[in-house]
Amino acid sequence: MASRGRKRKAEVAVVAVAAKQEKPAGGRKAVEEATVVIEHCTSRVYGRNAAALSQALRQETPELPVEVNPAKPRRGSFEVTLLRPDGSSVELWTGIKKGPPRKLKFPEPQEVVKELKKHLS
Repeated sequence: MASRGRKRKAEVAVVAVAAKQEKPAGGRKAVEEATVVIEHCTSRVYGRNAAALSQALRQETPELPVEVNPAKPRRGSFEVTLLRPDGSSVELWTGIKKGPPRKLKFPEPQEVVKELKKHLS
């Protein structure tokens, strides 16, 4: 008796593995210029803090693009990352392991701006 499509499933799995290997490490795409990425959970509190932080970053460094949640964010996350054109990334702030209380997860905007300027110069 012939098998029922097992070979086909194996071929599909091999193609899926090959497709995964083509993506850059960390799931981030290569950027042409330095970019600041803010990843935050979709809760209202996180959104308000991300908006205030992105506004401060845009005022201090208007030439630098700021992206908020370019991909689906992780639960409970609040991170600010600088992506460089050479493919490297620098974590400016992470609030994942901070708290309770919840307010410890969010940075003061001036702290992040100061850290950003340190890594840009």
